Amino acid sequence: MKLKLLIALLFLSGHIFAKEIAKFAISFDNEVLDAPVSISLDGINYNNDTGQLMLFEVTSKGNQFVLSQIEFGHTTRLWFLASGLTLANTSRKYVLEIKEDNLELGGHQIIKLNKKHQDLQLVIDEKPILSYRFGVTYPPEDINPLYRKSGFIHPLWSPGGEVLTRIQPSDHYHHYGIWGPWTKTHIDDREVDFWNLAKGEGTVNFAEFISTTEGAVFSGFKALQHHLDFGVKGEDQVALNEVLDIRAWNVGDKFRVIDYTSSLTCPLENGILFDAYRYGGGIGFRATEKWHKDNCTLLTSEGKERVEADGSLARWCLVEGESETPQGRSGILFLSHPSNRMHPEPMRVWPPTIRQGRGDLFFEFTPIRYEDWKLERHQSYVLKYRLIVFDGEMSRQVAEKLWNAFAYHPVIEFKVTKKDH
Repeated sequence: MKLKLLIALLFLSGHIFAKEIAKFAISFDNEVLDAPVSISLDGINYNNDTGQLMLFEVTSKGNQFVLSQIEFGHTTRLWFLASGLTLANTSRKYVLEIKEDNLELGGHQIIKLNKKHQDLQLVIDEKPILSYRFGVTYPPEDINPLYRKSGFIHPLWSPGGEVLTRIQPSDHYHHYGIWGPWTKTHIDDREVDFWNLAKGEGTVNFAEFISTTEGAVFSGFKALQHHLDFGVKGEDQVALNEVLDIRAWNVGDKFRVIDYTSSLTCPLENGILFDAYRYGGGIGFRATEKWHKDNCTLLTSEGKERVEADGSLARWCLVEGESETPQGRSGILFLSHPSNRMHPEPMRVWPPTIRQGRGDLFFEFTPIRYEDWKLERHQSYVLKYRLIVFDGEMSRQVAEKLWNAFAYHPVIEFKVTKKDH
């Protein structure tokens, strides 16, 4: 209500002082749902204008204010959400204006970053979304200390507050919520395992935060993670530099939208080889201990369920299970980007017979499952994933629309408004 009142005041008082600087239209070839969209501002001399850059969608009910956020960089971009359903081959029109007074537009919730002890937490409306552990987590006292680790996501919460991840389960102390170490690798003629920590060959740890961002449209952080090789003479060597880019989109309370982007570079003279194997890299997920074969399900974009999903290829994978939310069920839709290596990506999915038939859930996109991957020195390699976290159930039709919003860029028709001389 507060936001609507401020927007109304804007039109009644301040809007007459606004100056249109550009207009544009977007359209998609497929139906999309709640799509993050960006436009380049490089063709607009917005730096010389005083006032606030504001975005409006042109609708049959008049121009409607749209939250937007500038991301500065080599190319400066304006981000916003094409909220709700956008039908295929339909145009949505927008106007970009500079508002020349200093009216603050508030009343909306933003995703905040809270640093607490050893965790960086993303929170909206006092509800946690996820925690990134940058401090070292140690195993229980009687367990091998090689299992200690930093640089992973746990907990991951559903919108209703259900914790969906698990760390250090007694059957696999090296499992850490949501994470993505590489398993069978070769550095020159040595094999190095960054996943199975008890082997003492390597690990992946947090090094430093590169940046943090809070905004009306998205908030998040970039963390440098070191893949450490223990098998060299002298000090441990950094075999891989990974920039983990976590971005949570402000889509409201219906679900959470979280981008998980891993950028890899190898500083070693001869690079590193990721051997083909059923585990390794991508994005791995160890589910809450509440889930077992009788109360959780898995479905892939190709229609495969848990019994047959392991080793198959998919654009997305939907996992759901019993929860204590009012809906009684929560889940995560994992999306793989078309630019990823081996897309549609191979998966590792634990069979329902695992753990003496209890059927705990483990899922991973594994881009090296069937083919080796050589990373050359100082070359950059990127893997992109998106997580849709929700309560209740999700249909495969909704999953497809959400994947479309991740996979496809809109067609943008952009026009800079001519200035009066």
